Amino acid sequence: MQHIIDRFISYVTIDTESDPNSQTTPSTQKQWNLANKLVDELKAVGLEDVTIDDKAYIMATLPSNVDHEVPTIGFVSHFDTSPDFSGANVKPQIVENYDGKDIVLNAEKNIILSPDYFKDLLLYKGQTIITTDGTTLLGADDKAGITEIVSAMEYLIQHPEIKHGKIRIGFTPDEEIGRGAHHFDVEKFGAQWAYTMDGSQIGELEYENFNAAGAKITFKGKSVHPGYAKGKMINSMLLANDFINELPKGETPQETRGYEGFFHVHHIKGNIEETVLELIIRDHNRKKFEKRKELIHKLAKQFNKKFAKKFGEDIVVAEVKDQYYNMKEKVLPVKHIVDIAEKAMRELNIKPIIKPIRGGTDGSQLSFMGLPCPNIFAGGHNFHGKYEYVPAESIQKATDVIVKIAELTAIPGIFDTTEKSKRKR
Repeated sequence: MQHIIDRFISYVTIDTESDPNSQTTPSTQKQWNLANKLVDELKAVGLEDVTIDDKAYIMATLPSNVDHEVPTIGFVSHFDTSPDFSGANVKPQIVENYDGKDIVLNAEKNIILSPDYFKDLLLYKGQTIITTDGTTLLGADDKAGITEIVSAMEYLIQHPEIKHGKIRIGFTPDEEIGRGAHHFDVEKFGAQWAYTMDGSQIGELEYENFNAAGAKITFKGKSVHPGYAKGKMINSMLLANDFINELPKGETPQETRGYEGFFHVHHIKGNIEETVLELIIRDHNRKKFEKRKELIHKLAKQFNKKFAKKFGEDIVVAEVKDQYYNMKEKVLPVKHIVDIAEKAMRELNIKPIIKPIRGGTDGSQLSFMGLPCPNIFAGGHNFHGKYEYVPAESIQKATDVIVKIAELTAIPGIFDTTEKSKRKR
């Protein structure tokens, strides 16, 4: 397992933070540092057809070692990290034989990773926990996924007695800013289906995710000397506040779970004359998702009608753009690809946790681009912040799952058998 730990640490210590304000792909030049390293490493472990394009999308092939026809499958991960928290100068800490007590991430700043607050830690007593030093994120999202894919391919190459079909792997930039699949060449990838290794705790297997949209709402106002503002001033910041208060109560990220959707206000910036509010809209149900978007436009119209005479033009401008959709509708017709992953976990004594993703992955977009792509655990917890950690054993288990999926897919008849069982349900 030390080999896997060393590989993971070599990845997370390279800063690959993406930038939503950049118009380039990748969005940051520093993502090339890990991308180029990965290309060299893929060649070194023995993969074929290793390519990287001008936007840093990496693909490679592990050829089939069986004579019969086997579906070409793929595994995908992203190498950027979230701009929500610094990914520079990551200094991983390794806690061996975790005892179930508080982990001091940074004594000087009194930053503690405690099971009293993060109860999932107790699932990993006795294991090796990799944490941050309290000043950066870790980058297990999704460098754990990359570690698992590279390590699984290396293992299959070193163990030719394990039979498998053709396997394609793909690594993408900019997933954390919603662009990871934007330039992914599905036709070039050439797989019948794939799996993103981008989930959280051990056992997660997901093929449902949010329908997602982003909204930018601009509020206009009129600035007048406050001492003489009676009946004249229109404060755009207060308009934005009133708009937020019109959104359904209790439908925020901190108040919802499971299949419950939400509105999430994540940025607001303004002054009296103009305020810009940014929020995201999420719902697993497509009809409810459409109604949420309609509500934004309905509220904007109400504000405009109310201020039409006083302001003389639209006082609120709402722009709503779809971001991705629920992959369920694309995966269900080929549900056997989930069944194979579930079977792989069970054969490895991993209890599958099949649940909806309260977010999205490259796989959600890839599924609508013609590459059905469920999501499998990568092992990390508390992504995008200083409390992020990953058990080394979970990285190893995810690696094992990839190997087992490759092995199962190549068993003669399993594909047809799974198809028949799918039709019976």
